[in-house]
Amino acid sequence: MPLKDGMIEDNAFAFCPNLTTINLVGGIHNTIASLHLESWRNEMKEEINRINQVLPITPLKTGAIQQWIRSVIRRIDHYKTEHKVMLKEATTLLELALWKAKVDEREKESLGDVITKKAKIDVQSKRSERRITSGANIVIKNVLPFLELE
Repeated sequence: MPLKDGMIEDNAFAFCPNLTTINLVGGIHNTIASLHLESWRNEMKEEINRINQVLPITPLKTGAIQQWIRSVIRRIDHYKTEHKVMLKEATTLLELALWKAKVDEREKESLGDVITKKAKIDVQSKRSERRITSGANIVIKNVLPFLELE
């Protein structure tokens, strides 16, 4: 069964008392495998398998399936959102580390091994220049889309 809310009409499984198992098809399994934390992946697998534990003992199968679909969709949407937040934070840290490495490199070139106080860079053009010369634009353009969830 594909994971789509609203695809099951009222009492669609009213005459299916022997229905005991549902297997999800589609990209949901790839999405779950791509989640950042193992605990999220495990929780999603448990939620998906929950319906197969409930169906054999549930007389009102249609309602149970509808509720389960909504629960799985809600949970995967939550984890996808959390994944994107963590990805954005990691990308920001990577970008800052690349900028710092480039700034440190330029300092060493211009001042030798003398450590000086760093000036605060607030100007947008300087930020753009640092992004380009640090390689962060390459990382953001090529790595970030690879890490995104489907």
